[in-house]
Amino acid sequence: MPLLEVKIPPMGESISSGILAKWHVADGDVVKAEQPLFELETDKITSEGLAEAAGKITFLVAAGDEVKIGQVVATIDPAAVGAVAVPGGSASAPAAATKTTETTNSPAVRRIAAETGVDPASIAGTGKAGRVTKGDMLTSAAKAPEVTASLPAPAPVAARAIETPKSKIENPGASARQTRRKMSPLRARIAQRLVSAQHEAAMLTTFNEVDMSAVMALRAKYQDDFVKKNGLKLGFMSFFAKAAVHALREVPAVNSQLDGDSIVENHYFDIGVAVSTEKGLMVPVVRNCDTLGMADIEKAIGDAAKRAREGKITLADLEGGVFTITNGGIFGSMLSTPIINPPQSAILGLHAINERPIAVNGQVVIRPMMYLALSYDHRVIDGKEAVTFLVKVKQAIEDPSRLVIGI
Repeated sequence: MPLLEVKIPPMGESISSGILAKWHVADGDVVKAEQPLFELETDKITSEGLAEAAGKITFLVAAGDEVKIGQVVATIDPAAVGAVAVPGGSASAPAAATKTTETTNSPAVRRIAAETGVDPASIAGTGKAGRVTKGDMLTSAAKAPEVTASLPAPAPVAARAIETPKSKIENPGASARQTRRKMSPLRARIAQRLVSAQHEAAMLTTFNEVDMSAVMALRAKYQDDFVKKNGLKLGFMSFFAKAAVHALREVPAVNSQLDGDSIVENHYFDIGVAVSTEKGLMVPVVRNCDTLGMADIEKAIGDAAKRAREGKITLADLEGGVFTITNGGIFGSMLSTPIINPPQSAILGLHAINERPIAVNGQVVIRPMMYLALSYDHRVIDGKEAVTFLVKVKQAIEDPSRLVIGI
């Protein structure tokens, strides 16, 4: 059977390349159809490549290499599926052939063989299907000092960098004063957009504070019934999404954006919700928040966040939002000035809920308070409109019945 090519799939018209960040399988493994093979990082999203058929995979590029859309990064040999030896089986000839192929194709084994002079074919492998592993090679090399004595030993830090690059970065040795790694395409894109937003927009931030007592009381009262009916918890974000829609309707200037010398006012309510992932911040969009119930919003946010953290988010999930909500409070932030997400003109920042003394009807009481921050593009939104928007959000959260009757 002919070899099947594993290609970098198309990711959208605006993406032409990326970094093959990680292989999920080893070179020479027998993979299954639809099995995740690699992780691709681009300047917008991180996604996985899947195997189109079962067979033995051979790498053509290494993890960390830059690749183009459509580039062949590996081949799969479907004919090799039946030739793989099973530990304890009787097919000794296929097992030997498989072992030789596995050791020959493994980059770590080849490197150690070149450095130490140890022949992989002379070692009884302990890996899957009798494969000679990196550990087998290192153990054998340690038992053969007469072979390795004449060869220069690799520097310890370099060896750690080859074997476990991630741990080197996260847990540098005691002798390491600095570590260095190339910025990922996604992190570079985030950096570029943040700097661009600050340079191109007349950005300003206004603040307010909100008493969370009413929302917290509603959650406590109806949480059990909500979970029984919908299978998920009622969170704070759905309240703020609804409050944002309410405020956008009341102050339509905040739901507008610049397009050249024109101001475009949006009449729909696709709200972006910032999600923190290992790769960086992503902002999946919840469509038509004005027509969704609280359970629908919570489910949409949960699903989008899960896919973002698993690297399964798509470009379509990230595009088209008119307004963004970001919640630094989940990490303990008391106050911040969020940066707008172009081409949007405003972003709402939520923060930690802390009990504080406040004055209510001439009396000092303790209430769960949250600071709100609205960053906005002053070219599009006037200060009065920004302040009014934030007041409308505050009123809707402190008296959620306003969301029901629309005032």
